Amino acid sequence: MRTETELADGTEYEERGILRPIKFYLIYIRIWIRKAVFIVDMKEGFKKMKKNQNEIKMIIGISSY
Repeated sequence: MRTETELADGTEYEERGILRPIKFYLIYIRIWIRKAVFIVDMKEGFKKMKKNQNEIKMIIGISSY
């Protein structure tokens, strides 16, 4: 488990564990298959993106304010 924080300027950093308080916004699933990323979330529905890295992984996340 880890917490990824995105700042207003677009930079991100990660910390181990869960940072509180959690103010629930949405749940999302990201699936990487090679360079394609499929994203399903509660607000925007389904999206497909292309990334430079070649990976296979799945992330289930909670977005909070």
